[in-house]
Amino acid sequence: MAIPFSISHITPLTFTFLFLLLSSSTTITTAVDVTTLLSSFQNLSSFSSLLSSTSVATDLTQRNSITLLAVTNPYLSSSSDLTHRLSQSSLADLLRYHVLLRYFSWSDLQKIPPSGVLVTTLLQTTGRAPSNFGSVNITRNPITNSITVQSPAPYSPSNATVISLIKTLPYNITILAVNSLLVPYGFDLMASDTRPPPNLNITKALIDGHNFNVAASLLAASGVVEEFEADEAGAGITLFIPTDLAFADLPGTVKLQSLPAKLKAVVLKFHVLHSYYPLGSLESIVNPVQPTLATEDNGAGSYTLNISKVNGSVAINTGIVQASVTQTVFDQNPVAIFGVSEVLLPREIFGNDPSVITPKPGNEGEGTAPSPDISLSPENSPGLSGPASHLSSPPGFREEIRSDGNRYRVHSYIIALCCMVLHSMELHRESILYLFGLRWVWVGFFI
Repeated sequence: MAIPFSISHITPLTFTFLFLLLSSSTTITTAVDVTTLLSSFQNLSSFSSLLSSTSVATDLTQRNSITLLAVTNPYLSSSSDLTHRLSQSSLADLLRYHVLLRYFSWSDLQKIPPSGVLVTTLLQTTGRAPSNFGSVNITRNPITNSITVQSPAPYSPSNATVISLIKTLPYNITILAVNSLLVPYGFDLMASDTRPPPNLNITKALIDGHNFNVAASLLAASGVVEEFEADEAGAGITLFIPTDLAFADLPGTVKLQSLPAKLKAVVLKFHVLHSYYPLGSLESIVNPVQPTLATEDNGAGSYTLNISKVNGSVAINTGIVQASVTQTVFDQNPVAIFGVSEVLLPREIFGNDPSVITPKPGNEGEGTAPSPDISLSPENSPGLSGPASHLSSPPGFREEIRSDGNRYRVHSYIIALCCMVLHSMELHRESILYLFGLRWVWVGFFI
C-alpha cells in the first residue's frame, strides 16, 4: 500500500518541475529578433532594412512557428521603385505577405505534394486581404524539387522561387531566401503616402459614443491620446475602450486615479494594439496572444492580451480579467475603436493583488455571497461534523501519509536535483522525457 501513495505524491511534483523546464525553454526560443538574425547575411540587408522601417519587425518578436520569405538584394533592387512609392502602411502589408504563419523545415518543404498547400500569411490576419488572398499557395516540382510560392488567385502574375535555406530555429522560425517580391492579388500598387489621414480625434469619438466619458477624461489627462493618434500611420492601431459602467464596476481596491502618472499611461497603452484589426479580423485572429503599445515600452512578452472568440463574441483576457467587445465605436482603416465590458488590468501591475479579481463587497443584508477566498477543509466545513466527517478520509490514511513523509521528501529532493541538472545542461525535450521515464526506476530503488 505504501508504493501507490508514494507515486501519487511524486507525480504532481515531477510534472510541475518538467512543466517549468519546458515552459522556460519555450519562452527563450519564441522571442526572436528577426532583424538580428538577418544581419548576419549581407545578401539580405535590403530586406532587413525594409522590415526595420515598419512595425513588422516588432510584430514578429511576438510570433512563433513562422516561415519568413526574405528577398535577396539583387532581386529586391529590381522592385525598388515599388517599395519606395508605397506608403508605410502598404509597405508593411506587402512585407506581412512574406510571413507564413507556419513553421517549415527544409524536409517539410521537400514533402509538399505537387498539388501544393495553402498557407496563411500575416497579411491575412489584418482583414485587409479579400477572401483568402492573404494566403499563399506553395507547390513543389516533383522532378526538380523546386519550391514555388504564389497567390492562390487564378493566373496570378506574382510568384517566387525558394533559392535556399538561410536559417532555422526548430519549430520556431525558418528563413528562406526567395528570388522575387511577392505581391498579393488585388494589392493597390499605386497606394502612396498621399492618402489622406483619417483626421480622427479619439477623445471626440469617445464622447460622441455617449458611453465612454471616463475613458475620454483619462486619455485627455494623461496625454497619451496624442501618441495614439500619431501611431495611426504604418500598421494602424486598435483601441479597446472600457465603458463607463466598466469603470464603475472596478473593485474598490483598484484605484486607477491613484496610480503614478507613468503606470497610469502604461495601463492606458495596455488597451491598444499597434495594428489595425476590424471586428472580422478579431473574430478570426490566428495568433491569440497580441502585444500592446505597453509591450513596446516594457519588452517582448510583457503586457500582452489574449484575444479569442467565446460564445459568439470577441473575448479579451489579461490573465486576471476577461472582457468582451460590446460595440464598434469607430472603424476606418487604419483606426478601429471598440467598446469593452471591463477595464483591462495588466497582471504585471495588478497580478500580485488577488483582491482585484474579487467582486466589490456588497452591503450587509443584501444577500451577498461570501468571497470564496479561503477553501475550507472538510473537517472545518460547516455542517460536517461527527461521523459524517470521516467520509473525507479513510481510516489509517493520515497515519500512512505520515509514515511515508520521510520517503516522499527524499524522492522530492532527488527529483528536484535531477531537474536542476537537466535545466543547467539545457537538454532537448526528448532527453527530458527519456529521463522522466527513468524516474520510475529511481522510485523503485529507494522504495
